[in-house]
Amino acid sequence: MLYYLYELSDQFGALNVFRYLTFRTGGAVMTALLFAFVFGPAIIRWLRSRQSNGQPIRADGPESHLLTKQGTPTMGGVMILFGVAIATVLWADLSNGYVWAVLLVTLGYGGLGFADDYLKVTRRHHGGLPGRSKLIGQILIAVGASAWIVVLGAPTQSTGLAFPFLKDVLLDLGWFYVVFAAFVMVGASNAVNLTDGLDGLAIVPVIIATAVFTLIAYLVGNTVFAEYLQIHHVPGTGELAVFCGALIGAGIGFLWFNAPPAMVFMGDTGSLAMGGALGAISVVTKHEIVLAIVGGLFVLETVSVIVQVASFKLTGKRVFRMAPLHHHFEKKGWAEHTIVIRFWIIAMILALIGLSTLKLR
Repeated sequence: MLYYLYELSDQFGALNVFRYLTFRTGGAVMTALLFAFVFGPAIIRWLRSRQSNGQPIRADGPESHLLTKQGTPTMGGVMILFGVAIATVLWADLSNGYVWAVLLVTLGYGGLGFADDYLKVTRRHHGGLPGRSKLIGQILIAVGASAWIVVLGAPTQSTGLAFPFLKDVLLDLGWFYVVFAAFVMVGASNAVNLTDGLDGLAIVPVIIATAVFTLIAYLVGNTVFAEYLQIHHVPGTGELAVFCGALIGAGIGFLWFNAPPAMVFMGDTGSLAMGGALGAISVVTKHEIVLAIVGGLFVLETVSVIVQVASFKLTGKRVFRMAPLHHHFEKKGWAEHTIVIRFWIIAMILALIGLSTLKLR
């Protein structure tokens, strides 16, 4: 919305700054951050008034959670969703279809997560939406967004899969790309959801991954930088830097209240939405495989669950003391803050490796 103020720059020269992505990305960061700081306490009070006992705690989870997590409200992801939506609408070029496609995935997945959290709270049970219903909803949203992204893209590359470290390779998947892209979005969404199990554990890696994709979106959308780095140029993707800025600002604002000991949990409302957003951004920028590197922590958590389930069904034995992986270390006696900080370090290392793919081609 504010983007169009640059049209008045003939009368007021200072308004020309609204044309620049860097300025508007910074504005989106600050808008979403201020929204969380200003309205966060009221949102938390409202959630507490509606959730007398807080988020239901799994009886089969780590025993310490029954003491330390009991009574903490969930659904704090609404703080993130509102911050992202408001900042994006204010600062992004709303004529850009990619912005709306990514925002659709974010809000759609956030809506599914909200319904799931709402059922958990009202039923006083950790089971929310039936798993099949939630997965079908995720798939439908992802397929719709993926098809839209393909239509928005250039015919020569919209259904192509790029590979890191290879500058000229673009594997054309045809319309099967829609299936692949949907898989990326659904997979990223559920991977972040699995990681969200300790105070601050998921939100900081999401912020780190989003920061990486802020840079990627800016570079991929810029003809000069894309040619210099020999990455595939996708016109219009630079505008997603504004959306990423909004997600970073909202994430930092939420972390203020989610830092140990957490005042609020994001719930599926936040985790499904942010994971879906990362997946959608990676699809638009043609960096789906890089997302698996940058978000390697989420992949690791997901693989730990798959391995645990497969091993137990096939052999009757468990590989980990408990899955996802962060619970395994809790069972081994690691302090919660130790696990969280070490996982943050892993996320930062993987982000640097992912960034290296931009130049090593």
